[in-house]
Amino acid sequence: MLKNLTRDNISDYINSEFGLSKLDCNQIVNEIIEIIITGLINDNIVKVHNFGTFKLKQKNKRIGRNPKTKEEVIIDARKVISFIPSKHLSYKINKDGIKK
Repeated sequence: MLKNLTRDNISDYINSEFGLSKLDCNQIVNEIIEIIITGLINDNIVKVHNFGTFKLKQKNKRIGRNPKTKEEVIIDARKVISFIPSKHLSYKINKDGIKK
C-alpha cells in the first residue's frame, strides 16, 4: 500500500483504467490540480462533489515557542489550506473498515 499518492501514481491509474496515453494522463492530473489551485486563489474555496472541500484560511500572527530552547518566536500571519472530507467520503472510509 502506498504511503504517499503522487501525480505519477494517479496518472498510472488513469492510464491502466482508461488506456489513455501517459502524456494525456499527466496533463489531466496537472489540469485538475491547477483548477483546484486557481479556485483557491480566486474564491478561497473549492468543493469536489462526494470528495470534500478545500478552503483557504487566514492565520493570524502569533507567538510560538521553540520546544528545545523554550525561546519565543513570532510566527507571521499566513494563509493555509484546509481540507474537509465529504460525508460520502467519510462514510466510505468507515464502511470499508479504515479508521479515521
